[in-house]
Amino acid sequence: MYSWAPVDVPRLPASSGIPDRLRLFDTASQRLVEVGPARGEARIYVCGITPYDATHLGHANTYVTFDLVNRVWRDLGLEVNYTQNVTDVDDPLLERARETGQDWEELAEDQTELFRSDMVHLRVIPPTHYVGAVESIPDVATLIEKLLPSGLVYQVDDPEHPDWYFQTAAAPGFGSVSGLDEQQMIELFAERGGDPGRPGKRHPLDCLLWRFARPEEPSWTSPLGPGRPGWHIECTAIALDRLGPAFDVQGGGSDLVFPHHEMCAAEAVVASGRPMATAYVHSGMVALDGEKMSKSKGNLELVSRLRNKGADPMAIRLALLAHHYRSDWEWTPAELERAEQRLALWRSVLNNGTGLPVHETIAEVRSALRDDLDAPRALAAVDTWAAASLAVEGDDPEGIEHLAEAVDALLGIRLQTLV
Repeated sequence: MYSWAPVDVPRLPASSGIPDRLRLFDTASQRLVEVGPARGEARIYVCGITPYDATHLGHANTYVTFDLVNRVWRDLGLEVNYTQNVTDVDDPLLERARETGQDWEELAEDQTELFRSDMVHLRVIPPTHYVGAVESIPDVATLIEKLLPSGLVYQVDDPEHPDWYFQTAAAPGFGSVSGLDEQQMIELFAERGGDPGRPGKRHPLDCLLWRFARPEEPSWTSPLGPGRPGWHIECTAIALDRLGPAFDVQGGGSDLVFPHHEMCAAEAVVASGRPMATAYVHSGMVALDGEKMSKSKGNLELVSRLRNKGADPMAIRLALLAHHYRSDWEWTPAELERAEQRLALWRSVLNNGTGLPVHETIAEVRSALRDDLDAPRALAAVDTWAAASLAVEGDDPEGIEHLAEAVDALLGIRLQTLV
């Protein structure tokens, strides 16, 4: 199992008079819903990277979003089981390895390590379980065998490549996550790595479960024959194994609503008889030069590149938090400049050694985050306190320390300069 360095998160005293549950926007029901239990363990699965290139700001936006979910739940006193995958074997990774002449395993490990380094610098709390696709292959094979009695699993009639498929559209509730009609699904499936036109499939939306071995591709032995997992079944198997069915939140970028999350949900409900998740939560897309950041298009701003140019990771994180997690927005250098100014303002109050009372500000940050992760509102509350503290003679030196702890615990922004 992969892992990365832990993040020390300050524990804050409880406060009253603010919401005692986290509400998030559920894509499936198109409304705000309470997520996570009132007490006990909250369970979340967030789809991870395919490690064939460096972490761009679109990735960072997603993982900072769900890091906020993790932090809010912890602040509510919940234990958090956060599971994330890394797709360390898949077509894009193998293609990049062939293009560059690299060993695919070394490429996956190098890029996964760079991702982990980026997340540590952005103070993203590591998942409880960070599971590679290769590691999960036995779980995938077991899950496919569990699906066989449903009658929805079949092999295509192809003597060379008799791949295993799942009749996705026949699963109970299929379409309830995305709300798309069949034609919209087929078009998106083709755009996002699917194969609606594959000969031998029973329906264009049937998804690949197990890809039979091809020459010069890695493969693993299993009762299904030599091969490797499809993309959707990988996440379904990891999530059900580490979290169980009907977990609290299935998360990822909005480009995963269809086909990925829709198809995972279909596989899970047939395998378990229960919904995969109780809420499907999605972060918005970050654009560059007028288009969504995409590895395939190459229009990327990389976290590591910004760091290497001297950008403070806390300013990068603040730039992401300045936008509501569900919004689509475009990155420009001005985003980082504004974040650097904000960070300088907050740190100037810390260095000043005294400020105004902080109780109401901390309560407002908590309230904003529990209300659909309204990070811009939370940042504005700290801005107001910081500006007022610099404008008048403050008399609460302990308050500054408390606010710094709250900003760290709730927003993941460390105000002390990192050495």
